[in-house]
Amino acid sequence: MAVYTDISEDDLRQFLAAYDVGELLSYKGIAEGVENSNFLLHTSKDPLILTLYEKRVDRNDLPFFLGLMHHLYEGGLNCPLPLPRKDGELLGELSGRPAALISFLEGMWLRKPEARHCREVGRALAEMHVAGEGFEIRRENALSLSGWRPLWEKSAARADEVEEGLGAEIPAELDDLEANWPKDLPTGVIHADLFQDNVFFLGDRLSGLIDFYFACNDLLVYDVAICLNAWCFEKDGSFNVTKGMALLQGYESVRPLSDAEAAALPILARGSALRFFLTRLYDWLTTPAGALVVKKDPLEYLKKLRFHRQIRSAAEYGLTR
Repeated sequence: MAVYTDISEDDLRQFLAAYDVGELLSYKGIAEGVENSNFLLHTSKDPLILTLYEKRVDRNDLPFFLGLMHHLYEGGLNCPLPLPRKDGELLGELSGRPAALISFLEGMWLRKPEARHCREVGRALAEMHVAGEGFEIRRENALSLSGWRPLWEKSAARADEVEEGLGAEIPAELDDLEANWPKDLPTGVIHADLFQDNVFFLGDRLSGLIDFYFACNDLLVYDVAICLNAWCFEKDGSFNVTKGMALLQGYESVRPLSDAEAAALPILARGSALRFFLTRLYDWLTTPAGALVVKKDPLEYLKKLRFHRQIRSAAEYGLTR
């Protein structure tokens, strides 16, 4: 979440008149995040989140994102709910941007998650995969296997500025992943970005998942691999197998992985690490000094990628069979 587009109180009140949300009492920008402009609103009825979709978000994808949140909520998942306008539409316009009102989700994200939190994340991820069944709109994953080489090519000429040898290492990695990427595994709607700041807790209880703006259709177990990378490594770069075991046990308590999915985890974890390395690398090389976005170190995910190359079995992540 972030604020890139300013809004005036008069424009906001006019926007809210199209909704049945009560009287505006106060509003303020939310500073975290990188994709959209977000505001916390307090009204005479309920607190709400206002999201203005910025240029990086394709307007054509918004029916998928908003419809998916509604589908998941109706399926029993704890997640924000897009609120309809009085005319039934989920999307309006404010300050020249597509805009939506979203229900407020109580909780906060954890800076130092422990194994018990990872178990809850695994369970919630599986619940999302189950709740996503039957959602009829599709959105392909532009940041999956077919998108990685074009993304790499945008950074390749300068990659050795970040670490010597990347210009040779990454093409070889892409060759191997493209030759061995698994097929014929269960697919569905995945979150694709379930990092710590997208999971809210109240104490030790997981209160909900947020930020579905990378969600898409892909291999379900690829989402598990993303979570292993996001939740189970320590600050020093070491993999915490206790957290990995807890996350996988939580997931399998709702949706057991098939043997084929379990066997694919090491290469999917490599692919997930490469995906986030490549987007971070591009941002690292192209984001101008003084920009609002805080650049994330691509080498964090390069180290994870190299770790996963050594893994031969999902048991090394803590999966028990």
